[in-house]
Amino acid sequence: MTTVSRHVGFAARHAAPFSRFAVWMALAAVSAVAGAEQLDAQLDCKSTPHDFIAPLQANNLLEKKPMRVEPNSVNAFRPVKGAALTAYGFKVYALVAYQKDDPLFRQGKGEPIGDAAYGAVVWGGDVEVAEKVKAAGSDAVVHHVAPFITAIFCKL
Repeated sequence: MTTVSRHVGFAARHAAPFSRFAVWMALAAVSAVAGAEQLDAQLDCKSTPHDFIAPLQANNLLEKKPMRVEPNSVNAFRPVKGAALTAYGFKVYALVAYQKDDPLFRQGKGEPIGDAAYGAVVWGGDVEVAEKVKAAGSDAVVHHVAPFITAIFCKL
């Protein structure tokens, strides 16, 4: 057996397992995005903070206790481990919300942001996120948080 035929034989024997692995990885990646809970419709700024947060908590997709409460009373909630939430195709880092006189939300130490506000903090550049939000016709405002971290925000 020549050296070339040995290498061809090796490649042929290992190509099928590699191909199966590559297909499996591609399907897993597509499944993760396809199985994600999409929040686009709720980010049209026509909902309430309670109606935005409570169903996600009831479905065990969002932590019940905020990971942080800002002085302006905006509560930041983290998705539960293993939950896949997206907003306009971007992975959600946290959801933020506050609604006056709603026990679902804790009040901060300062002046509240207003009677009601909600939104999502996503992994994505502000320009790309703003384009998607605008294309969807949402009234949400897009804020740069940090490089590749952007807030989509509805103040009611």
